[in-house]
Amino acid sequence: MRGAAAGVLRPVAAALGALGAAAGVLVAFGYPPGPALGALVAGSLGGPDAWVATLLKTTPLLLTGLAVALSFRCGVWNIGAEGQLYAGALAATWLATRALPDAPAAVLVPGLALAAAAAGAAFGGLAGGLRAARGVNEVISTLLLNFIAIQLVALAVHGPLQEAAAAYPQSDPLPAAARLPALGRLHAGAAAALLMAGAAWWLLFRTPTGFRLRAVGLAPRAARFAGISPARYGVLALALAGALAGLAGALEVAGVTGRLYEGLSPGHGYTAIAVALLARLHPLGVVPAALFFGALEAGAGAMQRQAGVPSVATHIVKGVVVLLSVGFAFAGRAGPGAAAEEAR
Repeated sequence: MRGAAAGVLRPVAAALGALGAAAGVLVAFGYPPGPALGALVAGSLGGPDAWVATLLKTTPLLLTGLAVALSFRCGVWNIGAEGQLYAGALAATWLATRALPDAPAAVLVPGLALAAAAAGAAFGGLAGGLRAARGVNEVISTLLLNFIAIQLVALAVHGPLQEAAAAYPQSDPLPAAARLPALGRLHAGAAAALLMAGAAWWLLFRTPTGFRLRAVGLAPRAARFAGISPARYGVLALALAGALAGLAGALEVAGVTGRLYEGLSPGHGYTAIAVALLARLHPLGVVPAALFFGALEAGAGAMQRQAGVPSVATHIVKGVVVLLSVGFAFAGRAGPGAAAEEAR
């Protein structure tokens, strides 16, 4: 369990160091860092409403961060979590508003989760298949598949899934039976995402499949000599990652927005790369890393409103925090030996 504890503590230490650097950036721009960072903390952690806002931002980042971390562990560079999220949201919306609109909650809720995971897995698996069969670089294929998924959503909300009133490019609201159970504004998907982090840790570090995935990522030639196919496990890693990111899309439409529309994600799938790197690709480390970025997104608006920091400056602060927190997390990394140590 030493690796699990280290995987959780490293992102926390990195985030604290990066916030110190962000204070320096605010001073350089002429803004007092105390009120600005105080507003950031108050807007993200300063009360029940702030915590709910942070957790709502954290949930998709947690799932997409796990998607990136799992595939990177296998040596596969998945840049497609954004598109996989959109594919999952599209599949969940289609199931809830067109395929089974009158089904009970006991059918709809697990059904849309499975449909979203399958759609995300299909997008990830397609990139893995192109890599295995034709040698197509997965960075290129997953990146291009992002645009395909985003444009498929745009096509759907302008066409077959557009609301009955045809007033806006969005879907009809999901039926009440398809909405996730919630306590106030916080939906049950937040707990499901946390369970997925535990499941991903168990898969990677406590199962033969996880051992093979990590072996391919650490030493593909050695894995091949041991009878483990890097191509096959690359496809599996991308499919599993796509399923996690697709589930994030389902939780967004069923737990937050209640419908599908263009621009559903503000870039969760891309921020997920920073989340995974900050966590050093450890599934349990993704939890505090995603919470940190969720708090940063939730508190940026409060920093602008309460401390008078312009939106441009808040984006600069966020960028500095991303760069330095990831750099801090990787400081002193010892290569494959460090990854092996984390597994114990």
